[in-house]
Amino acid sequence: MNKSPARSRADIQFASQSRDAMVKDEVAKQRASVDAKTAKLKALRMARDEEQRVEQARLDAINPPKPVKKRMAAKKPQQIKA
Repeated sequence: MNKSPARSRADIQFASQSRDAMVKDEVAKQRASVDAKTAKLKALRMARDEEQRVEQARLDAINPPKPVKKRMAAKKPQQIKA
């Protein structure tokens, strides 16, 4: 088969474009997969944090934390003005 140089370049260009499209589709699928996984993990983490918050509130209601005493600041000695 005798192909003209223009036809050979066109075939190469078409093959390159189809590979590019295939790669872009694959990247989009992977990105969607990662986004779905991230959303699922975020939902699980938020649910876990909410359960821990509720449990801590329940424990605080049963055994309220002791009030924290404020420290008395030491008074600074006054400087004598000359």
